[in-house]
Amino acid sequence: MDGDELIATLEDAGLSPYQADAFVTLLELGAASATDIAHASSVPDPRIYDVLRGLEDDGYIETYEQDSLHARAHDPGEVLADLRSRASRFETAATEIEERWNRPDIEDHKVSIVKRLDTVLTQAEELIREATTQVQVGLTVEQYHELEDALASALERGADVKVCLFPSVDAEMDLPSTESLARTCTEARRRPIPSPFVALVDRTWTCFSPHGYSTNEYGVIVNDRTHTFVFHWYFLTSLWEVHETVYSARNDEFPVTYVDLRHCLRDVIPLLEDGVTIEATVEGIETDSGLEVTRSGTVTDATYAGVTTEADHPAPLAQLAGEASITLETEDGPVTIGGWGAMLEDLEATRITLDSSAR
Repeated sequence: MDGDELIATLEDAGLSPYQADAFVTLLELGAASATDIAHASSVPDPRIYDVLRGLEDDGYIETYEQDSLHARAHDPGEVLADLRSRASRFETAATEIEERWNRPDIEDHKVSIVKRLDTVLTQAEELIREATTQVQVGLTVEQYHELEDALASALERGADVKVCLFPSVDAEMDLPSTESLARTCTEARRRPIPSPFVALVDRTWTCFSPHGYSTNEYGVIVNDRTHTFVFHWYFLTSLWEVHETVYSARNDEFPVTYVDLRHCLRDVIPLLEDGVTIEATVEGIETDSGLEVTRSGTVTDATYAGVTTEADHPAPLAQLAGEASITLETEDGPVTIGGWGAMLEDLEATRITLDSSAR
């Protein structure tokens, strides 16, 4: 490293340009008068005294009187320790910057691990009470009664509420009354074996806790659409599709409302294949702008990635797990409608209402 590079490095370490130049000059001279240091460096004569005193205050040099002000460099041990410490901090900072840059963006995502099921239930109650679109919850009958009022509030606010009930560990299950279920949910199903508690709210929040056979009691509360989408498929496959329906407010008369495109597809595909004209209204989010919009029109097409046969009506949900969409012919032209997490379609549907049908 030549003198210019050393000066530049000392400036990076916090010295002013004049201080760095004077210090490097003094290292070369060993000891010298202020005048000689100024002449051998780029420091102007009027500034040399202030520059030397600043270096002395920082521990780089010491000054002494000998007919005039003289200076010499201190034992460099302290200076070297400081420089090495700074170098270490720079290296640490570089590593930290790299790690932070590589981390996923967590600005809109939050995961909390809690020790008690009670904490999970309390958080679930608050979220369910304010739900506006959909709630999917798997819980024991005892937990159902704890959340009963919150579920009723969500249903009153227009949310689609699906409830899967299962027994506690080593306990019998007495189902809630039909009147209670009618007050709290759109549909309820019964799973005969114990399961973890799970609540999914408005496609964004997940509250989860293992069942009683788990080694440790803990809970997970997640505010993230992607994680909630994964739990959504757990709910559908383990807690919903294969289990007995014990209550349903749904009927076959129009209008019929869905909050899941894939459930809608299972009813729409047979109608389209039979030549039925279907009028629909879709509430959703534009995938390119993020704006909430409502579109109405005629369903002209329905597609999904799975393979089915003539006899598979309605199509099993597993066959609709890939890309799935419907096409809505509106006054402004065709609009493609996707489900939860849609990227390729024009809209991500949050609510689909089949208004009427005609042959």
